[in-house]
Formats: sequence, structure tokens, C-alpha cells
Amino acid sequence: MADHPQESGLEATFSLGASDASRGTNQSGVRLYNERLVLSLVRRHGPLPKADIARMTGLSAMTTTTIMNRLESEGMLVRQEKQRGRVGQPSVPHALNPDGAFSLGLKIGRRSAELVLVDFVGKVRARLREIYRYPDPPALTAWIETALGRATGELTPAQRRRILGIGVAAPFELWNWEAEVGAPRAVLDAWRSFDVKAQVARISGLDVQVCNDATAACGAELMVGRGGRYRDFAYVFFGSFVGGGVVLNGQLYPGGSGNAGALGSMPVARLDPRGALVRPQLLRQASIYLLEKRLLAAGIDPSPIWTRPSEWAEFGPHLDAWIDEAAKALAPAVIACTAVIDFQAVIIDGAFPDAVRRRLVAAVATEAETLDREGLTPAAIVEGAVGPDARALGAAMLPLLSGFAPHRDVLLKETRA
Repeated sequence: MADHPQESGLEATFSLGASDASRGTNQSGVRLYNERLVLSLVRRHGPLPKADIARMTGLSAMTTTTIMNRLESEGMLVRQEKQRGRVGQPSVPHALNPDGAFSLGLKIGRRSAELVLVDFVGKVRARLREIYRYPDPPALTAWIETALGRATGELTPAQRRRILGIGVAAPFELWNWEAEVGAPRAVLDAWRSFDVKAQVARISGLDVQVCNDATAACGAELMVGRGGRYRDFAYVFFGSFVGGGVVLNGQLYPGGSGNAGALGSMPVARLDPRGALVRPQLLRQASIYLLEKRLLAAGIDPSPIWTRPSEWAEFGPHLDAWIDEAAKALAPAVIACTAVIDFQAVIIDGAFPDAVRRRLVAAVATEAETLDREGLTPAAIVEGAVGPDARALGAAMLPLLSGFAPHRDVLLKETRA
């Protein structure tokens, strides 16, 4: 598209699941919104002919043709083969052009960093990963500089000009988790003054958007996972720390500070070994770093958690105990979420094998059945579909959301111009 004003942070929410965002307008001054709406419908439904777009949006045939011709000329849409066999003239579906735009996503975690390059249809074109004992700002900066060059090295000059920006997904206040991260105090303190956004912008020369890592993962689930099936859902992601996200009316809801859905910080009551009631936060009861601690205590190398996240079978009874403990802690938190908003579903995913995800989701659902839920609307407890890539992929979605998702703020900006 020739011009698309950037929206701040996650305010450019992905609204394909919201019925009130699926109608276009023929009034003047809203061309940009209508273009985004057309692109979002093609992203959701796949290749669509102009007649279907007009029917779905309520736009006139002339307006729809003008919009789609312009998007095609700007390289955002491509024509497919004619569809025959219908009554009337053969229709010509239009699909998203994979080379229409590119975006980078950087995930910064406790044990690893990951950088991905995705195209306009969300396909990962390049992926680089760095494993470390703990995140150190200078070392991480050096790796990002090298990784950015490698990730974009195969792009043509024309493709490079279509890179929208880079999204960064990282835990909030990483410096507060000394015991969990296991880094020297001086290294963690360096994060207090380390401006990730400024450093990545300096290295890349691109627009940078930063958000909580679990919120980014929620965005990936919404766009390319199972999230599109639900209008409202709560999202739980198990990384080194457990976290979450919220989707309302088919849109990713970041909250005023970008920290909505911070389930890891939710207090969870339990009895300590002496029988006393304590209320630790959920992240200290249901995070992957706790499995790591179990394995270390048993004299087992925990590195496969981070180096081979698809192979955990050798963890045996230690994995069983972790799943049981995590499910018992997470189930009350899930029910508490549904008491605030009657979510249709709670989607659970994480940086673990599919088999572990299935077992954990089943255990949470079973545990939830034992809790008093009188007066609450039942929510489906279901598996996510993105897996370990969710945070990096979600980060890469941020520039795409900001540049191309339909949102009422686009209308406001257009009319103010």
C-alpha cells in the first residue's frame, strides 16, 4: 500500500473475528480502512473474488473493484486462475502476495533468543536461534546485529524495501527474576537501563514495536492458530515463565500498559510443606523453569528443555510431577479469569512438545471440574496450535497488525488528516 500510518504498539489490533469490523463504508475519507478490511478478509478466508468481497463488506461493486485493483497494482494482492463452473462469467479470485510485505520478529527469553523473518502470508522465510545461560545485554546486542544480517541476506533489494519493521517480544521487568533467571545481579541490573527498542532500532534502521512475550504469543494464536474460532478467549503460554494474553471481540487486547493477561503474576493459594497457607504468584507454581529445577535436583541434564523442545520423553516421572503441579496451580487461575469475563475459551500453549501440551491441557480441564464454578459460564479449555514459535512469530506479526489490520483508529487518523 502506498501509505499506511503506523499505529502505536498493539493498538492496531487484529479484528478478523469481530463482526462489527467486517463492514466497509462507501463514504469518502476511509480508503485506508477499506483497503485493510479487504486484505484482512483475504487473509482469513483465502483467495476471494471481487463479488465475494463486495458481499462480505457491503461495499459497492465499483468501490470494491477500485480497491482491489489498487492493491493488486501495489503488489499486495495477486490474481489466481479463473474459477469456472458457476453461473455467469468466471470469477477471478485474488490472494495475498507473499512478497507484498515482510516483517521481523525478535523473541528475548530467559534461555534463548530467536529471530524470524516472515512474509505477508505469515510464512517463516528465515529463523535463527541463540541459546545462552542467561540474557546479557551486550552479548545479545552483538547477536542481534549478526542475526539481522543473516535473516535478511537472501532478500532482493525490492523485497528489503518492503520490510515493515521488527517486533520485539520480551518478559516485562526481567531484572526482577534473579532466582528464576539465574544470572548475576549485575547482569540483571543492566536490563534496567537497557533500552531494547532503541538498540534494535539503531541496529536495524527499522520501526520497532515492543510488547510482552506472552501477549505476542497470543497474537500469533489469534492470527495463525485456533484463536480465530473464538470471539473472546484467554490465552496461557508456558515459557520459562508462564504468562498470558486476552482477546476481546476478536481483537488482541493489550491493556493500557501493554500488560493485559499477565496471568503469571496472579496470586495462587496453596499449602506449604508445613501446612501453612501461602499465596505465591502463578509463575512460581506453573513455569517451565520449575521443571528445570526438578531435573537439576535429580541430577538430570535439563538442557534438552531449551535445545530440543520437541523431545522431553526422557524426563519421565519428573515431567509427570511437573504437569500435575502446573495443572493444579493453573486451573484456579483459569476459573478466576472466567469470573471476570465470560470467555468462550481458554487456550493453552507453550514451548514444549505437542504430547506434553495435550497432557497438560487435559490435566487442567480435569482439575477445573473439581472446582466450584457455580454462577460462571463454562469456557472450553483447549490446546493452542502454534507451539514454541509463538512468541517470535507473534513479535513478527506486530508490524503486520500495525500496518494492515482494520481498526477504528485508522478512520480517526484519516479524517483528521
